[in-house]
Amino acid sequence: MFTRRTLIGALASATLLATSSLSFAADKVYIPLISKGFQHQFWQAVKAGADNAAAELNVEITFEGPDSEAMVDRQIDMLAAALAKNPAAIGFAALDSQAAIPLLRQAQSAGIPIIAFDSGVESEIPVALAATDNVAAASLAADKMAELIGKSGKVAVVAHDQTSRTGIDRRDGFLNQMKNYPDIEIVTVQYGGGDQLKSTELTKAILTANPDIKGVFGTNEGSAIGVANGVREMGSKDVVIIGYDSGRAQKDAVRSGLMAGAITQNPVGIGYETVKAAVMASQGKDVPSNIDTGFYYYDASNMDSPEIAAVLYD
Repeated sequence: MFTRRTLIGALASATLLATSSLSFAADKVYIPLISKGFQHQFWQAVKAGADNAAAELNVEITFEGPDSEAMVDRQIDMLAAALAKNPAAIGFAALDSQAAIPLLRQAQSAGIPIIAFDSGVESEIPVALAATDNVAAASLAADKMAELIGKSGKVAVVAHDQTSRTGIDRRDGFLNQMKNYPDIEIVTVQYGGGDQLKSTELTKAILTANPDIKGVFGTNEGSAIGVANGVREMGSKDVVIIGYDSGRAQKDAVRSGLMAGAITQNPVGIGYETVKAAVMASQGKDVPSNIDTGFYYYDASNMDSPEIAAVLYD
């Protein structure tokens, strides 16, 4: 006899089945994205692009990251939890280019394609990387810095880390390009973990030790804002600051002249291309191994132009 209790049980079983399949429709797949964090507006822009692609392609996504870009272990835990749900594919922006490799091998063995985004890993396991060409972008930052300081003088770098692929590539791209300017001396490279307060204090220490310094490069949003705050607090008005990323604070610093300019990525495009590539890979389709999402240099003279304004974010 089909009773009310039977009906409730049947509905509960159906709900459980739908939940366990991680799909709200027969044609909907689940793709988790594990980012480096949420503390910067850059990651909110990446999420916006991922959400756009998910809606367009009719897939279910989640987007999460640790509270700090120094929390490698927390990110690894998030990756393990995502892997345990047996998703169709995973998007992963590595805080440490090597730490996640054992879990990525597990994903590969389970037939779960990995799409690296923003920052790659020291492995060929990811089927694609959706990212900025960080070496080329940092090289451009070096050229701009050299031009603005008259191709001579002391320069420092405040980087976000020395473990992620972005941290390594932006640091090395800048330093190697500066070798083309023999009269420029790199006095130090410091690592602030992308934290504004720590980067501020590092910058103040650099300026105290090098009162004749001409320029400082900040390799991500938090680093660059920290550099700007440190320069302002020390009253070092003649120091040229080149940043990376945008966000409201950096845009305001460029408009005011505190920061000379910065490299902007295309974070919305990074998020969109990551989800698009993940869907294609989950369907067994060929995906380009490198998806270059582009970059631009902006300053007060061009940041309101349509081409540049479209890739700046708040």
